[in-house]
Amino acid sequence: MRRDHKEKMLRSTDRPTRMNVILVTGAARRIGAAISRALHDDGARVLLHCRHSRAQADALAAELNALRADSARVLSADLQDLADLERLARDAHDAWGRLDAVVNNASTWQATPLSELRPAQFDELIAANLRAPLFLAQACAPRLADGGCIVNLLDVHARGRPVAGFSAYLASKGALWTVTEALALELAPRLRVVGVAPGLMSAEQAQFTPAQLASETSRIPLARHGSEADVAQAVRFLLSPGGGYLSGTVITVDGGLRLG
Repeated sequence: MRRDHKEKMLRSTDRPTRMNVILVTGAARRIGAAISRALHDDGARVLLHCRHSRAQADALAAELNALRADSARVLSADLQDLADLERLARDAHDAWGRLDAVVNNASTWQATPLSELRPAQFDELIAANLRAPLFLAQACAPRLADGGCIVNLLDVHARGRPVAGFSAYLASKGALWTVTEALALELAPRLRVVGVAPGLMSAEQAQFTPAQLASETSRIPLARHGSEADVAQAVRFLLSPGGGYLSGTVITVDGGLRLG
């Protein structure tokens, strides 16, 4: 890399700025919708990705546009289709002529006890939770503005807090955690790459057996489950000027569960 070009990149990223146009995958419901609302509250224009939840995404876009005109748009794509990923990245940039951040929120979560695990389940989890965010990062990185950011949604159970019966899911999220750190090196200094790793969320309790739920809850120092808002606020911070010197960082939103 030419010295003058690298110095120009360094100058362009030395002052953290609030993100302007942000793509959020899986934005129509639950955590994705909470993240989109929080970022919109900060003045961002949000691109709401969906696949099957178009009606809910349109309703959220209408809600946000009622608060601020032309501040939210819906983009549909199958994240497991590489051609669709490229189209999504292009459309995200072209919507308002720039792209400042990508939040890889969309994921698949299911129990896979070893005795019942099938190759198709493993392939589905890897495709949704690792392959899609990695290749969306590849498609978006050249289009992201200098100083832009990629945020990956991870899982605290993928690093040091595994739960029996979820080996395939945790493998996919653990690999994405490593990818987050690796891309933080590869895309620096022009872009930042960070992660948010939720712990036990209220909306996901149904995925655990009663015994697993009781065991996990008993180990949370703050003695409560996390909420969608807790995760959204962590993403909000990472994409704010206050988070502008963080890269390769993963914020664990788990009430201290990782310490138990």
